Amino acid sequence: MAELSPRASFACDLENLVNQHRFACPELRTPHVQPALPFDATSHESHAPSNPDSQIPNPEFIRHPRARRYVVRVRDDGTVRVTIPRWGSKREAREFVEQQRSWIEKQQRRVEDARARPRVELTADVEREMRARARHELPARLLDLARQHGLAVSRVSVRNQRWRWGSCSRGGHICLNWRLAWMPEPVRDYVMIHELMHLKRMDHSRKFWKLVTQACPEYESARRWLRAHQDMLS
Repeated sequence: MAELSPRASFACDLENLVNQHRFACPELRTPHVQPALPFDATSHESHAPSNPDSQIPNPEFIRHPRARRYVVRVRDDGTVRVTIPRWGSKREAREFVEQQRSWIEKQQRRVEDARARPRVELTADVEREMRARARHELPARLLDLARQHGLAVSRVSVRNQRWRWGSCSRGGHICLNWRLAWMPEPVRDYVMIHELMHLKRMDHSRKFWKLVTQACPEYESARRWLRAHQDMLS
């Protein structure tokens, strides 16, 4: 018997879930802040270059007055965007891109792999039902996890994010991707815990990952799942 691709398999799971869960809930909306899980690199992280003789072709440099560090992002079309803090320079930004080259190339390979995989589009009715389920279930689970870890969340929103599974603002506003509703529970909880730990540290430093490890010891397996299903965002 032929095996379904990961995306086709999850589409079938979605159809089954929709038949079991039919909820209605008011729309929640918000802006975002903090870096994404797998597809951003910041100046707090270091990645050794893979080929010193090559250059990343045509990165886009954007100066942001509120940025506190250099940030490299690989878009879903494989292009590279570099955020420059107001105190930074384009020369330093180019050097940072070169330092992150192996990471950038790895993300670009993931983009290519995701494009090569067969895609199964959800029907409008299925997506509508799943978004309603997400708005009903995700905020309650996030607040439950926040209570377990003694943290206060100022606001929870559920959105159709294309770049990230979740985000957290400095004001304690956490935004979740509606697709978390049909993920395996350990993966969903990891994303929520990841964002909750940003209430303590708004970076991806070693201290931040230590907090994540303490709160979610099996987080590495969840991150592998997210990498394998990154194309679900698009």
